[in-house]
Amino acid sequence: MATRRCGVLLHPTALPGTSGSGSFGAAALEWLELLAEQGIGAWQLLPLAPTDGTGSPYSSPSGFALNPWLLDGSELVAGGFLAADDLKELPASRDDQLDLNACPLRAAAFGRLLLRRWSGQPAEQLRAFQNWSDQQAGWLQDHCRFMVLRDRHGQQPWWLWPKPLARHGRSALRQLDRQEADALLQEALLQWHLQRQWQRLADHAGALGVQLIGDLPFYVAHDSADVWANRQLFSLRSDGSLFSQSGVPPDYFSDSGQLWGTPVYRWWRHRLGGFRWWRRRLARQLQLFDLLRLDHFRALEAYWDVPGDATTAQAGRWRRSPGHALLGSLLGPGDGPLRLIAEDLGVITPEVEALRDRFALPGMKILQFAFDGNADNAYLPANYRGDRWVVYTGTHDNATCLSWWQDLSEDRRHQVGELIGQHIDAPGWQLLELALGSSAELAIVPLQDLLHLDDRARFNTPGTSTGNWCWRLEQPIDALRGPLQGLGELARRYGREPAAGDGTAVSAAGGMRKRPG
Repeated sequence: MATRRCGVLLHPTALPGTSGSGSFGAAALEWLELLAEQGIGAWQLLPLAPTDGTGSPYSSPSGFALNPWLLDGSELVAGGFLAADDLKELPASRDDQLDLNACPLRAAAFGRLLLRRWSGQPAEQLRAFQNWSDQQAGWLQDHCRFMVLRDRHGQQPWWLWPKPLARHGRSALRQLDRQEADALLQEALLQWHLQRQWQRLADHAGALGVQLIGDLPFYVAHDSADVWANRQLFSLRSDGSLFSQSGVPPDYFSDSGQLWGTPVYRWWRHRLGGFRWWRRRLARQLQLFDLLRLDHFRALEAYWDVPGDATTAQAGRWRRSPGHALLGSLLGPGDGPLRLIAEDLGVITPEVEALRDRFALPGMKILQFAFDGNADNAYLPANYRGDRWVVYTGTHDNATCLSWWQDLSEDRRHQVGELIGQHIDAPGWQLLELALGSSAELAIVPLQDLLHLDDRARFNTPGTSTGNWCWRLEQPIDALRGPLQGLGELARRYGREPAAGDGTAVSAAGGMRKRPG
């Protein structure tokens, strides 16, 4: 991040214009064009992986894959992959919010339609698919197998499957490949078309000078293709159950800590293998994005290790992680800085800060956390040391700024007003101006704050399992012109307008290229 930029946080499922879920289609292209038109240099997204049953992209059954809910039907018709009448076969769904019931059914229907039309595709498309499949074989084959086996076994977790399959046995998998060839092809086609559509967006963002910022959970779900196909890399018992699981220790917010239920890494095996799995995982994400936020960065220095059968996190203990060695393995001769953002929120030790700074990674600042009455609060802009930061008004896990303000005590409100120097009547915009005026190289605002929305538009409330991830824009993209124009004007006032065509963008080959222009 060499220049001062600003950006907007918006997950594509929230885009309007398509049934069930936002997509990689016309609204996403229009959104990019509107950002660029107003000189807004970054679009931050949540993980693009398939979600769990609650809609969370942070607990995915396949961390290398893309979410089939984001597939755009109109683009498939325009490309000749489907006929217009095929779209009439898609299940009905609501379009005022993410439809968690209809989206899986629509994705499955897309898969069946694409498979049905596949044999009639031109030879050029057949070759393009085969070449891509060969290039992505390191994750694609096991992803497809996992999703097919999940369906075959009624969505049971993999450790309850018949042992030869649960243990990823070669003979059982060869038999599966023969028996389920069409179903496996269907899954692969979904991923290829998602990749094509995402690449179109990435190329367009590159041409417009808009940086794409992704998000990567630190841990992967227990019931995932990632764990099933790489059991030796995770802390599991021989029957596939958890030997050690992740979480965070008891703190001011929770007497029992947080238990996450994901397996921790067997770091000694990762180190022996030269961190190959981690390097492939990060390379895949950095093929999709220009920058990548690494969630729970502190676990690269030390992680909270909890017994697998524990019901709270209290019985855990800190263990060291080989973060220096892992991050060092990502750097080749002549490489520039790693394209990572360290999510370093909460109580962070000097050792974690040293790891972040050793690799010159930007950290995060959240303005909603700044007003506790302490002048030395690390989230206050006056206390930022240097410019290697990404500052947010709030994130997808926070209340919207309007609801945050409404719930704030009078003492805290007074502190905010004193810092801002004026009456608070638009808290999202007034915190945004603090962010833009800070020393941080990148300032990000959730779209909900630009639209002055309350918590009915909140994207996620940590610790809850219902009512999350479902908010969608009700208005067309063009209706956002006013708020984005206001953001662009403020950005220019604080020296945050990017030059068109600067920076880097994702290339179709998976590396990085200079943006044209």
